[in-house]
Amino acid sequence: MIENPSREEMGKMLKKSKRIAVVGLSDNPERTSYMVSKAMQDSGYEIIPVNPAVSEVLGVKAVKALKDIEGHFDIVNVFRRSEFLPEIAKEFAEIDADIFWAQLGVENEEAYNFLKEKGHTVIMNRCIKVEHALTK
Repeated sequence: MIENPSREEMGKMLKKSKRIAVVGLSDNPERTSYMVSKAMQDSGYEIIPVNPAVSEVLGVKAVKALKDIEGHFDIVNVFRRSEFLPEIAKEFAEIDADIFWAQLGVENEEAYNFLKEKGHTVIMNRCIKVEHALTK
């Protein structure tokens, strides 16, 4: 069963966080991933687009994979379909990041259990922009 941290805990995480890698970030302004990431960027977060299909989003050069990001980052925010989460979770487990965050409508128990067993903080089926707005 997937259990998210409390809204208060999510708020604390968001206040501490500065860098967000966004897996599946689209360069199409009509897409939810773009709108949410732009709002987070406008709120002062550094957004790193992770998408092999685009070269740049929101004025930032995109990387093909999480492992291509230099240095530590706080949150991996995932905008991919639920069936891709186990693969992304495995990649997440090999990098220097704190929180695995799957967007609203995205959850996968296999990925959740895999990351929890390794001691990672996992949030699924929650919109980072909504949680940020509710916990400011």
